[in-house]
Amino acid sequence: MLTPLLVGIAFGAALERAGLGNARKLTGQFYLTDFTVFKVMFTAMVTAMLGLFWLGRLGIVDVQAVYVPDTALASQILGGLVFGAGFAIAGLCPGTSCVAAASGRGDGVAAAVGMFSGMLAAGLAFPWLAPLYEYHVRGAWTLPDLLRISSGAIVFGIVLVALFGFAVAERLERRA
Repeated sequence: MLTPLLVGIAFGAALERAGLGNARKLTGQFYLTDFTVFKVMFTAMVTAMLGLFWLGRLGIVDVQAVYVPDTALASQILGGLVFGAGFAIAGLCPGTSCVAAASGRGDGVAAAVGMFSGMLAAGLAFPWLAPLYEYHVRGAWTLPDLLRISSGAIVFGIVLVALFGFAVAERLERRA
């Protein structure tokens, strides 16, 4: 129980150090002037992906035992729209709103209160929302299964996309 807490605190500190507790910095992504969010989050995802891939290859982690949640298109699309709307309105995502709140920023506190209020409301309304969660469930989808390509090829492709994305982001930031 202590390890996830410490990892979360370390990740929050890294987000704050990168300036991601600042809504202005995050909204720079939408204006194509500041790609810090893209670079930090894509780096975190690629690092986790490479770590899991190589730990699996070395036999240290049983990748088949890693839980992959079911794909439920309707509720995940709706959740993405709610997430995007909240991000656009607040200028902060759930993680960065907690970072901003912990740093004492009022906009972070407001976004975090809104987020937790929304979670409470969704929890209380769950009996009425349950059919949405259960609609169009398709099992656990993974890119290797969907594309019928080896996980190694997928990992390599995503690394190439990340490197290309980082290069494009750098050029756009310099131009801005």
